[in-house]
Amino acid sequence: MESRRGAQGGLAGLTLIAALLIGGFASLGVWQVHRLSWKRDLIARVDARIHAAPVPAPRSANASDEYRRVAASGRFRHDEATLVQASTALGAGYWVMTPLVTDAGFTLLVNRGFVSPEARRSYARPMGQVHITGLVRLSEPVGGFLRANDPAANRWYSRDVAAIATARHLPEPVAPYFIDANAMQDALPIGGLTIVTFPNSHLVYAVTWFALAAMTLAAYIYAMFSARTPPNP
Repeated sequence: MESRRGAQGGLAGLTLIAALLIGGFASLGVWQVHRLSWKRDLIARVDARIHAAPVPAPRSANASDEYRRVAASGRFRHDEATLVQASTALGAGYWVMTPLVTDAGFTLLVNRGFVSPEARRSYARPMGQVHITGLVRLSEPVGGFLRANDPAANRWYSRDVAAIATARHLPEPVAPYFIDANAMQDALPIGGLTIVTFPNSHLVYAVTWFALAAMTLAAYIYAMFSARTPPNP
């Protein structure tokens, strides 16, 4: 009698554990399905922004504006440009971050593009009125290359708009974002190098979690069947 009660208690414990595991794995699978839907919607919205006609550059921007195509006119202040270390498909070098005093009455940092270390002093510096088109990018205040910006030493590893604006004493107001400028034909810096990628492994994760739930269920059914099947004499 006691052995039967012990066996029943063991089966009850096994059932509880199996239920928790199956429920947990299935919940994670459902969550990944929701994440997959969200990521596909995000990719579609960003793709629409990238290929849309440019709109006037705003004074401010947030995450919903990133990669929006914008345009601005004004005059560059090349003497206040900042070179930020960059690693691109073209190799290591610098992003040329140049303030643009816009006709709309605010200052906007423009990532004019990439230059190699050899070209850091010899890139084009257009004077007078310019018209810029490009993509909205959010500030990068957390640093880059596992190193923090050092404004005092003029060493920059990320495109931190606020820090650059403060170090260069840019005319206020300063937009809290920057523009990745489009490429200019046969000219340095080399623009148009924005890489827009969104890792999307949610389907794989969802299948994995659902597979684990199914495997746990199959193992539980097998264990219960084995426990209820009397041994051969």
